[in-house]
Amino acid sequence: MQAVLLDEGLPLRTAQWLRDNGIDAVHAREVGLAAAPDVQVLAAARIDRRVCFTLDHDFHAILAGSGATEPSVVLIRMQQKGYVEMGKVIAHVLRDLERQLETGVAVTATRRGVRLRSLPLK
Repeated sequence: MQAVLLDEGLPLRTAQWLRDNGIDAVHAREVGLAAAPDVQVLAAARIDRRVCFTLDHDFHAILAGSGATEPSVVLIRMQQKGYVEMGKVIAHVLRDLERQLETGVAVTATRRGVRLRSLPLK
């Protein structure tokens, strides 16, 4: 299963919940990326070979503008979830899209399902 970097908009406790459930996860605040520009968070995810999970729409725009082929980014459009529920959503995405996340994709996860686009975005 892919390692994960959670952007700072996601609950910090979600990273620990994921680790407690066997997923290699770090939160942006845990690795010195608190208030870091989105480009820097994406660079860290790429260097560490982690899937980036975020609530921020800008991440997909940055991928599109740069023509990047990695890292995979998952935009979660389900706010107002507690840290456990958010952890379950992330674990579900990791499990269901494991192979695609390894190849470089932009994912949007909503209550109704997921939309997946291969990188680079056009």
